[in-house]
Amino acid sequence: MGCCRPCKARRPAHRPAVHPLSPGHGLEPTNRLAAASAVGANAARRGGQQQDLGTRRQWCPVSLVVPVALSRSGRTETLTRPTSHQRQRTRPPPQGQPTDLTTENASSNRMRDLNYQLKQLCHRNRDGSFATQRDRERVLDLVANQLQEAGFRHLGATSLKPEHVDGLVARWQAEGLAIGTIKNRRAELRWWAEKIGKSNVIARDNHHYGIGNRQHVTNVSKARELQFSELSRMNDQYSAMSMRLQAAFGLRREESIKIRPEWAERGNILALKDTWTKGGRTREVPVCNAEQRQLLDEAKALAGRGSLIPADKTYAEQLRRFEHQCASAGIHRVHGFRHQYAQVRYRELTGWAAPAAGQCCELKPDHPLKAKRG
Repeated sequence: MGCCRPCKARRPAHRPAVHPLSPGHGLEPTNRLAAASAVGANAARRGGQQQDLGTRRQWCPVSLVVPVALSRSGRTETLTRPTSHQRQRTRPPPQGQPTDLTTENASSNRMRDLNYQLKQLCHRNRDGSFATQRDRERVLDLVANQLQEAGFRHLGATSLKPEHVDGLVARWQAEGLAIGTIKNRRAELRWWAEKIGKSNVIARDNHHYGIGNRQHVTNVSKARELQFSELSRMNDQYSAMSMRLQAAFGLRREESIKIRPEWAERGNILALKDTWTKGGRTREVPVCNAEQRQLLDEAKALAGRGSLIPADKTYAEQLRRFEHQCASAGIHRVHGFRHQYAQVRYRELTGWAAPAAGQCCELKPDHPLKAKRG
């Protein structure tokens, strides 16, 4: 006969009664009252919504602040709408127009946008060598700053106008910059105008801006000879060899550092790669005398099968080291060695000194150079 009541063996084990946590359980005594009030207010609000669902909720004019005990530390949340003065916005003046100094702070970010947009324009259009790209980016950054100083606000990369170009050229002329410097900066402005499809913004003729012609021939010599005392003050043998190659072959600074002497020597010529030269154009330099050949042998012994960049350095690091060595030795204007080489070659080819050295002569009709031109 079955038992009407479960036997003790089948009865579940006794479990302690679980009581629901009261509001504010686990909080400090000072915060329990605030927690209980917040829970009660939320329950009353939910009850009101169930009784009258058709009533539209309105925003309370007083901010409902969540108690500190229930919110995240260091933060207070409000449920109010933004006030009218927070929604007010000042309308900016027309784009590219000069403004007074009262809008200086408001427009500084937009002017930084112009610098950023021009920088991005340079990065998307990598025309020319690395040095050309670097110089272009620096000039355009200077242009953006000078437009800001002139009072032009809210400019973008596509906001270039003729009045901007006129103002910049007038400023450069007032600063007394060289004609070549002004033309170089104007060339960067023309590049900017072409990239944004506004080539007509800049006049085609330099005379429109009152820019004269460059003086390519001068009687002032920029040549300089390398002195042994200067060379002895350089304690880096790679930098010293690059300096000697500049003086002997008229190499540029980058060419004298990147050159691989064993590869470049081709009998009576010194072949220069396009990755070493300015503008990426290969060229050849003649080897004319025994001093040059001896210097090449010393360079090959120092560099081996590589270049005049040490194995543990990059080109940028060696370039900085070369500049530091020149400054320590008191050698400035190293491009003057290239001028000196050009004047020596001019004398070897013509028989007289170059015009920059103070002499100017007419070629005779039977001169080889005159016949070659004719």
